[in-house]
Amino acid sequence: MGAGPGKGPVERVLRTPSGLEGTLLTPWADAPLVLIIPGSGPTDRDGNNSLGIRAAPYRLLAQGLAARGMASVRIDKRGMFGSREAQADPDAVTIEDYADDLAAWIATLRRESYLTPPWLLGHSEGGLVALAATKAGVEVSGLILVATSGRRLGDVLRAQLAANPANAPLMPEAERMIAGLEKGERMPADGLAAPLRPLFAAAIQDFLISAMALDPVALFAASKAPALIVQGGQDLQVTQEDALLLKGVRPDAPLRLLPSMNHVLKDVPAGNRKANLAAYANPSLPLAAGLVASIEDRVITPPGPIRR
Repeated sequence: MGAGPGKGPVERVLRTPSGLEGTLLTPWADAPLVLIIPGSGPTDRDGNNSLGIRAAPYRLLAQGLAARGMASVRIDKRGMFGSREAQADPDAVTIEDYADDLAAWIATLRRESYLTPPWLLGHSEGGLVALAATKAGVEVSGLILVATSGRRLGDVLRAQLAANPANAPLMPEAERMIAGLEKGERMPADGLAAPLRPLFAAAIQDFLISAMALDPVALFAASKAPALIVQGGQDLQVTQEDALLLKGVRPDAPLRLLPSMNHVLKDVPAGNRKANLAAYANPSLPLAAGLVASIEDRVITPPGPIRR
């Protein structure tokens, strides 16, 4: 789309009445709006976290969207970073809490004169949050699911643990924990093997229970919102099979497979795990080719707002 009205993108910090904080980047008034929902863990509004991710994918995405005539809000999760005042304990959350936060953001944006609801762009776990929000009746213009799992969280954890042969001795213990959490039961974590303790810590079990109870395929099938599915071929965390599961229940939703894109939305050499992981810490790498254009194709001429 390129250049449009005005002197260029304007960036400013926004806050909700509940203390959530994010950054609005807009190329001009009345630009279509995308709300970027972060993935799992202590991930900030730029897409970075303390676990080694410094690729800034959400900041680059916001800039790329602005260059093509789309405004965006990228947000900090409640209890973290600029949103730390919204909740004292960032671990004491559920997926439903994050979905409620999206409703708060949409209300704030309406007060900012964005009368047309945003598109929800959920990355990784953020896709599940977006789907939970539509189930709760949050008004949206559409859904963009980027690197979003089509499998339940329990099945994802099983697969990720089993993929490493070194975890074989841990699998019975891990299966016991996952099975209990899937039933909605808090599980004793004190005696867990050291590698499993961070994964099933007592402090995050309410969150795990809430996430494991949700079936992303069922949520997506029930949603009537216009949608786009985007998946990278070099993603080490979410597979093309996940994208196909989502596509299978919503044939109307375009699926964009970007063969070279990894989980942090960068192009990397095929099959090169070292280069793939190195990209997680490299903000100088540009976004994957075709990512922003795929979003533009879906967002710029959207259907009218739809609930659910």
